[in-house]
Amino acid sequence: MNDSRAQEAPPTEAVILMAGIGSRLGTAGRALAKPLVSIAERPLISYTFDAFERAGVTTVHTVMGANSDRLIDRIEPLLPTRMQLNSIVNQQWQKQNGVSVLAASGHVKPPFFLVMGDHLFDYAILDMLQRATAAPLSLAIDRKIDSIFDLDDAMKVRTDGDHIVAIAKDLDDYDAIDTGVFLCSAEIFSYLRRAQRDGDCSLADGVRLMASERKARAVDIADAWWQDVDTPEMLARAEQESARLLRQSGSGLAAERVAGKERADA
Repeated sequence: MNDSRAQEAPPTEAVILMAGIGSRLGTAGRALAKPLVSIAERPLISYTFDAFERAGVTTVHTVMGANSDRLIDRIEPLLPTRMQLNSIVNQQWQKQNGVSVLAASGHVKPPFFLVMGDHLFDYAILDMLQRATAAPLSLAIDRKIDSIFDLDDAMKVRTDGDHIVAIAKDLDDYDAIDTGVFLCSAEIFSYLRRAQRDGDCSLADGVRLMASERKARAVDIADAWWQDVDTPEMLARAEQESARLLRQSGSGLAAERVAGKERADA
């Protein structure tokens, strides 16, 4: 595999996809969008910002669609003081999430983290991605399949060692789950353009194409925790897990929240 990041500096930029309307979660009346849903008395997106700050990210690009103006107004005050926010509006937000990733092309400096705006995750996952052998695309995967809350809805991954060989929600033969946390080179954009059909594509389409050329690496998150927050049931699970983590010491969401409180009190 081409070690395209071997001589590059650590990532200082990140992209967060948040162009959807949160219809499955039913956020109407509760928040403008899933990133603003409250988890342990904080907006979900705050934990993402905290994790990025610990990872050395200084610029965050948010790809938005519906309600973008009001969403920007709600998110900007949550950003750590040492980080800059660049909001990108995807005018084609009704299309699949690969189009939202492409909206960041020309704005973000690679290598960069790429995450979903409705996912909670330990900072440790970002650290693992940075420490892994460089690749055009690295995806954090979870091999703890029995622990996945909604397996039917999860994006399945089949690997060959640390190479991704297949990715889809309907895979019958798989050995890991996509956490939605990536470390990307600029090549992701060219592969997404190649994957487009009638101007549309999913992120998984681009990853699948990169995997076919052995350019997509799997990074096992081991005991680290993450949770998709896409339905009311997933939100309840996230609340339960965050409460558990807040009772623990260590490097999980508990540490992220303590760091956020310390900044607020400073």
